Parts: sequence; structure tokens; C-alpha cells
Amino acid sequence: MSGAFLGLEPRWSSLSDSRFAVLKAPFDGTSTWVKGADRGPEAIIEASTHLELYDIETESEPYRRGVYTHDEPVAPSKVDELVVEVEELVGRFVDEGKIPALLGGEHSVTIGSVRAAAKANPRLSVLQLDAHTDLRDEYEGSSNNHACVMARVMETCPAVQVGIRSMDASERPALRKGRVFFARDIVSDTAWMDRVIEELSDEVYLTFDLDVLDPSIMPATGTPEPGGLLWYDSLRLLRKVARQKKIVAFDVVELCPGKEHAPAFLAAKLVYKIMGYIAAAAPI
Repeated sequence: MSGAFLGLEPRWSSLSDSRFAVLKAPFDGTSTWVKGADRGPEAIIEASTHLELYDIETESEPYRRGVYTHDEPVAPSKVDELVVEVEELVGRFVDEGKIPALLGGEHSVTIGSVRAAAKANPRLSVLQLDAHTDLRDEYEGSSNNHACVMARVMETCPAVQVGIRSMDASERPALRKGRVFFARDIVSDTAWMDRVIEELSDEVYLTFDLDVLDPSIMPATGTPEPGGLLWYDSLRLLRKVARQKKIVAFDVVELCPGKEHAPAFLAAKLVYKIMGYIAAAAPI
């Protein structure tokens, strides 16, 4: 086990004094191609211990807001149990006034996390960055399959989908007009980020499936898709959202770590960047 996110000393990682709570859900029970997302959380935490803690962009040290790492992962054997257990865990930290940062695992970990966040934020909306729509009502006998995540999320609250470039024909009726931003369209569009933000409510849950990124910078996912977002475009969107909305919780999912260290390091830095944007938008 790799210990605390960023390898922080107790002064900056105690539960009572931390703004953020890093939670782990190393579940990979419904993925259908490359397995390995269950190793994602520990790979992200291990890589995070090698990050520089000063953020050049925000001219700050986000860790000083406190980052607690919960030791006990959520990893049941069945996906239906996962949804319940994640909801309970995330709800606990939301109730304690923390901003949960959930590390997956496959994307099905998001279902319970969104439900917990929505209980505390009745006007919640979800921002999904993903290569896939994940709108199937059922897949391989399960309504909580990773391919059904957003179908379940939209039963709880509205969502905006960004970076989409793969879907099944059966998902087309579930698409919400004006709330789906296909990757091929935003490449040549300079105003798409503002339209994304316009569709979000004031309180936002962010779910970042790493396969939204182009495989040239993020090859370590279970279902890589060509034509994805790149690093700085992704960060620009995240910072704009954090400035104009309140991100109440977030997750980063679908890392399938391999021999190369770069993907896990990217994921760890992404988590830290999101924390930095949230902290910069709500200074002490």
C-alpha cells in the first residue's frame, strides 16, 4: 500500500484539518476489455508522492488546504454492493464538510458517489469528461455496469457530457440536446467551454474518465479512443468551471497502470490540479 496522497506529513493530512478527502474504490468488476483499473488508485497515490507541491499556474500550494487520505478502500465483489458502499462512504465525508476526491477503479464507482453528493446538494449537476456516453440502460445483465453509469446518474440529476466520441446506437434516444459536446465538434470551436458552463447548475460534481484524454498522452485506460482532449484544453475547462461554479466532489477513474509511469503521474497531477483550482476559487 502506498500511503497518503502526496505523501503528506500529518500536519497537512489530518482528517479534522483537511479540506479534501481522498477516497479509493479499486473496483474492476464490469470492464469488458482491458482489465487493471482496480490497480489505479494505488498507482495514482504512489505517483503523487513524486509531485512538486507548488502549482505554477495558481501560484499556490494547494496541499496547505489539507488533504486527508482514507485508508480503507471500497472493493466489494459485486457492482451493486459497490454502489451502496461508495454512496455511504462519500456521504460520510460530504456530511463532515469535506470535498471528496474519489479514485477509481472503473467508472461504475461514480454512481454511488453522485447519489451521495446529490443528497447534500439538491440542485447538483454532473460534468462528465469521457470518451463514451455510458448511457446504456443495461449491459451484460447489469444496470450498474460501467457502460450504464450516466444512465444511472441522470436518474439523480442532470449532466453535461464532454469529449464524447464513442457510443452505441441504442444510446441515441438518451442524449440530451445541448448537453453533449462531441470531441470532433469542439476541436474547431472556441466558445464551447462557455456553453458547457451555461448548462451546469451552481453546484457541480465532476467525473473525469481518463479515456477522455487522447491516447497519445493517456494510453493506460481500458478502452482508449483516438481523437481525445489534450492536457491544457482539459485544464482550461476545469479551471473555468471551478471559478464559475462550486465543485462539491469529484472523481478520476479508469486508469489501468502498466509499465510506464507517465499515465499514473498524469492522473495524480490532474487530481492535484483540480484541488488547486477549487482552492484558488475559494481562498481562505
